[in-house]
Amino acid sequence: MQSHSLSSQENQTARVDDSVAAVRSGGRIMMLGLRGIPGVQGGVEKHVEMLAGRLVAQGWQVEVVARSPYLPQPGLREWNGVRVTPLWAPRRASLEALIHTFLGVLYAGFRRPDILHIHAIGPSLMVPLARLFGLKVVVTHHGYDYDRQKWGRVARTGLRLGERFGMRLSHARIAVSGDIARTMDASHGVAVDFVPNGVAVAPGTVPTGILDELGVERRRYVLLAARVVPEKRQSDLIGAFARLGDPDLRLVLAGDAEHESAYAREVRRLAAETPGVVLAGFQTGDRLAELFANAALFVLPSSHEGMPIALLEAMAYGLPVLASDIVANKELKLPGRDYFPLGDIDALAAAMAARIADLPGEDAMRAQAEEVGRAYSWSSIAGRTGA
Repeated sequence: MQSHSLSSQENQTARVDDSVAAVRSGGRIMMLGLRGIPGVQGGVEKHVEMLAGRLVAQGWQVEVVARSPYLPQPGLREWNGVRVTPLWAPRRASLEALIHTFLGVLYAGFRRPDILHIHAIGPSLMVPLARLFGLKVVVTHHGYDYDRQKWGRVARTGLRLGERFGMRLSHARIAVSGDIARTMDASHGVAVDFVPNGVAVAPGTVPTGILDELGVERRRYVLLAARVVPEKRQSDLIGAFARLGDPDLRLVLAGDAEHESAYAREVRRLAAETPGVVLAGFQTGDRLAELFANAALFVLPSSHEGMPIALLEAMAYGLPVLASDIVANKELKLPGRDYFPLGDIDALAAAMAARIADLPGEDAMRAQAEEVGRAYSWSSIAGRTGA
């Protein structure tokens, strides 16, 4: 990993619109556009969970508007100082974000937060309505969601329109990757702050028994933690793992499908047919931390990312990593051997074999973890978001 790339991200400066910058720490921020917190599966959800708590610590009053069907604790109304407000949303992939954000903007019009912070480009379709209510709006662009394989032509058109509204009609704009910030600046002629995702790793893991439960041993399994959706390409990883032919190695796939799909069924079929593949389901908290802390290698074969939180987390645990050579992953500027050509299963298998045969020592892992922790601390990210 190249240290100069990490320090350069720390040196990014904020350029926030005057009308938003005038709201000082201690103001009220409402966050909208996600399924919920805490412990809800998804990159945006993890981003908001980490960010909201840090903003509270800096003196902000934060409210997260959640989709009630996804909350693991339906009666929860406050978490780590963050107000959690559930609103109804249908459990349909094509409708839930739009309908929930519409209801959330109506609620924001009643609550009158100092800043309405909308996450992702689909929910940004409601930016014009928020502006009509006289709300000050910040939008965070988490990725080109119209590139996801699951969407058809109509949905992709809507997502592009949401991106346009979010970039052109909000008071301030944030992107989680430099590529997104540059592309939006060039496409829409607006200032977009680059504020990357962060990582938070506990100094020690609490034994949970999950390794015994899954039948895996420390440093004898490859890990992927991701939702089971086509763009995460679990099927590629299963195919590459099968080529290794190591009876003592395991592949642990942590994550689940939010909606039943042909791809989720295919992943379950491939896992059942491939010796050594373990489907761990969605994990969070200490159980997920224990999986990260004891893995031999983390692999992210995805075709679409905004800025990959799971990859950052793996690096923050000191793990060696392999990632597909898409733009979002390559923005981390890892050494060349940490990348493989997207979709090339043979190349991925060869790279996995090479990394497993040459695992880093504990000292090297600690040094990497410290470097990543300094560069991507959530406290620093919260400071730049709230600036």
